[in-house]
This record gives sequence, C-alpha cells and structure tokens, in this order.
Amino acid sequence: MRADAFLAAAERLPLADLDALGGPGGLVVVAPHPDDESLGCGGLIAEARRLGRAVRLVVVSDGCGSHTHSATYPPERLRALREAETLRAVAILGMAEADVRFLRLPDAHVPSDGPQANAAAEAILQAARDCAASCVFVTWRHDPHCDHKAAAAIVALAGLQRAGVWVYEYPVWGWTLPPETEVGPEPQGFRLDVSAHRGTKARAVAAHASQTTDLIADDPGGFRLEAAMVERMCGPFERFVAVLS
Repeated sequence: MRADAFLAAAERLPLADLDALGGPGGLVVVAPHPDDESLGCGGLIAEARRLGRAVRLVVVSDGCGSHTHSATYPPERLRALREAETLRAVAILGMAEADVRFLRLPDAHVPSDGPQANAAAEAILQAARDCAASCVFVTWRHDPHCDHKAAAAIVALAGLQRAGVWVYEYPVWGWTLPPETEVGPEPQGFRLDVSAHRGTKARAVAAHASQTTDLIADDPGGFRLEAAMVERMCGPFERFVAVLS
C-alpha cells in the first residue's frame, strides 16, 4: 500500500477507548528522542493518567543530534537539557519522574540489532513488567528517521506479543514520506479521541523548548519543529497502528 493511502486510512481507523486499545493494564511509551512521547502519545499519556493507569516512558536516544554545532550546548549539556525538558513535559501529562528511563543511545545511530539493541529491548521489557503493561507504543516502522525505525525494531526484539502485550506504532514523520512509498498492507488499529487533552498536550510539546523555540541560538542549522508540524500532531485524535504477530 502506498504511504499516502496508508496514512489516509489511518485517519479513518475506528475510535476506541483505552480498554479497547489493549486491556486494563499499564502502558509503556517508547520514544526514539526526547519529544516524540509528547508529539505522538501526549494525549494517550494524559488520558491514561486521568484514569489512574500506570504509564512508563522509555526514551531511547540521547537527543544530542538536534544541535550538533552549538558551542553553548555541547553534547553533554544538550543531553541534560533535553532530559530535563522531557521530565517537565511528562509532569504536565501527569507522570512522575521515577517512571521515565533514558537509555542514552547515540542520536541518529540507534542500533536495530546487536548488544545495545538487545539491552534496550530488555529495558523495555522491564518497564512493561514494572507497570503490568497490557500495551506498548512505539514509533511507526516506516517513519522516515533511522532512530524511529530502530526503536520499532528494538520493540520487536523485546518479543512483547509473546507475553500477551499489544504493540502499537504511532506515526510522527510519516506524512513527510514520498506519497508513492510502499509501506505494507492497510493499517489496522484505532484512533484515540484526545480532544479533552489538546491544551495539556500542546503545553507538553512546548516544554521541549530546545526543539520548538530559538533557545539554542548559536546553531543556525539546528533542528526546530515547525508550527505546522506541532499543529498536526496536536489535533483531536492520535493514531495507533496495531502490530500483528
């Protein structure tokens, strides 16, 4: 199926509540970079916490690839900044700092296999055990970013479905794919109505100030989320494509 048709079909997935998405257990969100959790799953996290559901977040990369030419924010300082932004963001969504784990794999070089990937898969499994997870959410395997693809591969390594855990993928950058890109069969899964949490989600995204403002002003080529991208991701629905075993 072409990417344009797949993403259009994702916009028509049936609406569901959290119980229909994956049962009554906890949730694990896997974010390739600090900010993907807010962009792709901010409404999901806020709704889960409203209902008193346990949530764990695993951030895979160190986020140091966003501003590689900044003198004021060299890698170690940038990593610390981005982790602090993530903790502020998830606090807005209702999570505790203790429920977040940063794996600190190299941004733009997250491995899909090998010892580091296996260790990351084990960390995700442990997060699932910690909250008795019934579902795990990770970026879409066809997202046009190598770390997003790698995060999906790491979740596959974890073998969660063998333990009866539902796995879903959330597109973040999928809409930037060339429309003719082949991405597999028609999506199955659900949309979650997050309209009640749009303001909260927008504040969580904005907490990632290094990615949404000119906070880091000495790297003209540094990454910055465009307003149109933020607006797209902060709409009334979040889309979750089921990974079928």
